[in-house]
Amino acid sequence: MKLKGLRWWIIGLVCLATIINYIDRSALGIMWPAMSADLGLTEQDYSWVINIFTITYAAGKFISGKVYDKVGTKIGFILSIFFWSLASILHFFAKGAASLGVFRGLLGVAEAGNWPGAVKNNAEWFPIKERAVAQGIFNAGAAIGSIVAAPTIAELFGFYGWKVTFIIIGVIGFIWIIPWVIINKKQPEQHPWITDEEKQHIISGRHESRQDSEGESLSVKQILSIKESWGVIAARFFIEPIWWLFVFWMPIYLFKKFGFDVKEIGYYAWFPYVGAALGSIAGGWYVKRLMNKNDLDTSRKRVILIGCVIIVVAILGAIFFADTPEKFVSLVFVVLFGFQFSISNIQTIPSDLLNGKSVGTLAGLGGSIGAVSVIIMNWLIPIITVDSYTPAFIILAVLAPLSILSILYFIKEIKPIEKKLSK
Repeated sequence: MKLKGLRWWIIGLVCLATIINYIDRSALGIMWPAMSADLGLTEQDYSWVINIFTITYAAGKFISGKVYDKVGTKIGFILSIFFWSLASILHFFAKGAASLGVFRGLLGVAEAGNWPGAVKNNAEWFPIKERAVAQGIFNAGAAIGSIVAAPTIAELFGFYGWKVTFIIIGVIGFIWIIPWVIINKKQPEQHPWITDEEKQHIISGRHESRQDSEGESLSVKQILSIKESWGVIAARFFIEPIWWLFVFWMPIYLFKKFGFDVKEIGYYAWFPYVGAALGSIAGGWYVKRLMNKNDLDTSRKRVILIGCVIIVVAILGAIFFADTPEKFVSLVFVVLFGFQFSISNIQTIPSDLLNGKSVGTLAGLGGSIGAVSVIIMNWLIPIITVDSYTPAFIILAVLAPLSILSILYFIKEIKPIEKKLSK
């Protein structure tokens, strides 16, 4: 049996895994007003719990990057989604901040694998000109998951309460493993369902340095010795808090600023992620269009710059004009559009620089360092937002330009790194 467009089926499943990933992680913030009342927890407890998640998430990105490079994307995704689904179900047994922190920590380390796994998957299944499109589809899963999560979790909460809701969304992840095992049998070179035309399209569209699958993977020390790697790491460090502030704190903001309950949060909180989904697809589509007339370096950097400019303008709008919930979620819509427009291309850079056996490690390392800035931001939020969220928004407006400047400084040209490195 041959299946046309097999690579799109594969990235479709990865996108679906990402939707599930974001439903699971969004549940806590959306149901927090009710959970905090039941468990006797405070906003400081919330900050502590989500930082436990972020710390293990940071460690998990690095660990899973190495694991995916060792066991491959098929087994790597199975391990990731199995354990994060289990962690979601365990939330049923939370009794207070300590147990909730433990379950959230397990969720973080397992969910982290989704990102380096997707970057590595795209390097295996897509020619270079299509990788940003594939990354955009994958990243759209994060946005779609957040769109679906808010109203779905609010409805499930209304029917079953927060405990059973965590069990339901956990079971969904276990079900995903079935089609993944059936469809993702082998890599493109050996897959029995791939057509000859698609196989040739994928292989011929890789960098010449990637055509030989016998290349050795680089150690972390070797990767860090490459100046360009620091462009990826620094860009992720600066840009990641922009996304995570809204994922973690937008439900709390709506609760505090406008007095929303769980259902009202569900009614409003999904809308900004429509902008994120559109930005994911648009960023991948636009860079592919630019590459028809420009080189890879020019195309990637231009798209990342445009996204960062959109972020800054929209955040300034939120500072000065977001005096109603409608205005606020509309401006966050634009912020998240800009973020995903950029990040799809930033996340693709490891596969532009390194061979397939090292892509997961650099992607995971960049994600881990990016999570460090999120931890810092989560710690700051309860301190700097006592009277207003304006200080937090100002920080985000500064971080976006620093992200593109990091890439311009450390990566003079986005292209394969050919030089030999000593071990």
